[in-house]
Amino acid sequence: MQAQAREGYRGTGPGDITPDGCAVQLYARLPVGNEPDVIAAAVPSQARLLELGSGAGRMTHALLERGFEVTAVDESPAMLERIHGARTVASSIETLDLADRFDVVLLASFLVHAGDPRVRQGLLETCRRHVVDDGCVLVQREGADWHDQVPRETRHGDGVVRVLSSHDVGDGVRSVEVEYVFPDARWTHTFRSRPLSTEAFEQALQDAGLVVDRYLTPDHTWVQARPAVPEEDT
Repeated sequence: MQAQAREGYRGTGPGDITPDGCAVQLYARLPVGNEPDVIAAAVPSQARLLELGSGAGRMTHALLERGFEVTAVDESPAMLERIHGARTVASSIETLDLADRFDVVLLASFLVHAGDPRVRQGLLETCRRHVVDDGCVLVQREGADWHDQVPRETRHGDGVVRVLSSHDVGDGVRSVEVEYVFPDARWTHTFRSRPLSTEAFEQALQDAGLVVDRYLTPDHTWVQARPAVPEEDT
């Protein structure tokens, strides 16, 4: 029995579909990109890393291979079953409250663009709550004009990923439709995204007790933030 989908989120295709419309079989077969290289270049080797929204472990396994100790968090037990070699925690990100704190907290997959600002703030507060005071939070943002350059497609292994449309559904939120086509299967994913200007993004970090340390990539899609220093300590 599938869990009830969130409003504005849906997915189709073979296998289990998570409440936010992600297909477990799809995420288990998608190849990893350059994200682990970006992360490894930004943080100390063998750091303790908390990966929020790990999915089926596409980045988890690559990070383990690079020597990181990873705790992978996802709300889907079916996704976590695909992960091997890492500690796994089944939980929504917003409600996560572990006793541990980590050298690095990772919020990838454009999760910071959640349509509901309250959800976005909950995600960032979880990041702040779980990072050590001298640690860092790595956040992946959407690229500039990401919602304007549609339709577009990229190849992933033997499959093609197509962003078919992005249209306004009110209050600054977009509904995005993506299809994943492989020789033996096809999946679709519809989700909500709230584009954020650099100013709005940095303000959201500040509201959660984080500040930008540096942008890690020329396109500013990867950001390193650190816990804000209380004014009395400056």
